[in-house]
Amino acid sequence: MPLSEHEQRLFEQIEQSLAEDPKFASAVRASDPRFHARRRLLVAVSGIIAGLALVVYGTVSKTPLLGVAGFVVMLGSAAFAMLSQRRAQSPDLHVVGGTTSRRLRGRRLSLVDRLEERWRQRPEGHR
Repeated sequence: MPLSEHEQRLFEQIEQSLAEDPKFASAVRASDPRFHARRRLLVAVSGIIAGLALVVYGTVSKTPLLGVAGFVVMLGSAAFAMLSQRRAQSPDLHVVGGTTSRRLRGRRLSLVDRLEERWRQRPEGHR
């Protein structure tokens, strides 16, 4: 249903006032999961570049310990990037007023637990 002219004007005024408020913009940006995912990815990429630089410097200066440390930094940064990518792809939904799943933080459900959860959430007509 289209908005009336009065509602459109009110909507535009609200939009302009929100766009001019820097506190509101930073609060919205801080709560945006894409912003955090992008920041984590940039940190991981900079870690990979720093690790590569350590590997090259360790090789040139003939210090194997420095090269190994650079490799470990690269490996850790790559793992962090993969974890960040996986976290960005998973839905971050919060349940408001209702039952939550039995899934705990960081704990994966077993096959039996997933089947029980599906059984509980099936439509009412299929009993």
